[in-house]
Amino acid sequence: MANGTLITVAPTGAESRKADVPVLPVTLEELAGTAEECEALGASVIHVHIRDDRAEPTLDLGRLRDTVAAVRAETRLIVQLSTGGAVTDPESDRLRVLDAQPDMASCTMGSVNFGEDVFLNRWEFIVALHTRMQERQVVPEYEIFDLGHLWSLARLLDQHGLPHSGHVHVDFVTGVPGGMPGTAETVVAAKQLAREVLPADATFSATGVGRTTLPVMLTSLAAGGHLRVGMEDTLTYAKGQPVESNMQLVARAAGFARLAQRPPLSTDEARAMLRLPVPQPNAAPA
Repeated sequence: MANGTLITVAPTGAESRKADVPVLPVTLEELAGTAEECEALGASVIHVHIRDDRAEPTLDLGRLRDTVAAVRAETRLIVQLSTGGAVTDPESDRLRVLDAQPDMASCTMGSVNFGEDVFLNRWEFIVALHTRMQERQVVPEYEIFDLGHLWSLARLLDQHGLPHSGHVHVDFVTGVPGGMPGTAETVVAAKQLAREVLPADATFSATGVGRTTLPVMLTSLAAGGHLRVGMEDTLTYAKGQPVESNMQLVARAAGFARLAQRPPLSTDEARAMLRLPVPQPNAAPA
């Protein structure tokens, strides 16, 4: 597994409008189909945001449960729900995401300016999210938008213990206006600080938003990290060329991973790395 690459696809997000991006998957059927096709191309984790009947971002619990069930029915992907939602979502709704019983969920380690908005993550909320995931055996992906968030994660683990799985996995989210820049130097600096303050066996992925996708992807592969790609993070495949689908982005990431001699991890290999149980046939995943 040290020589393989975990590929996470983030197909939808909460920022882009369906009216502006017609190929964005927002319905249950579109998400399930995207999940199936991305798994075939090398993704092993899907990071899920959902939309309502008007294609607006929502944290409706019934829709979240239906989405988890649909993805599990069509794929063996690890289902990771976003607890970030949209920047306007209240903390109570964000905590309730865990009631949908995902395999994983995001846990952002601090507040950050998010373009014209503020993505607020108070310390008390972070602790509540972390401890609820411990109780429910949900594996966190700690989202790091700035280097100081790694210090916050070290403090969290020291005060409240490791995740239930015992394994720490982080995602360096770069290129957001107000957060870390999406550069090779940023990924290297984040990796170095993570090595200093996190458990020795911690793993990391890296996300490059917008035009930072390629430098961040290539640096993460070179530095022994993993990848997150998808239309949540980028809508342009190349200069002047809109993304056609999430599958296009996963295929490119998988191709780069193979060129780096770190081919995509299967879902079972990804579960082993993240210390998630492998679902048994005809049994609902934990």
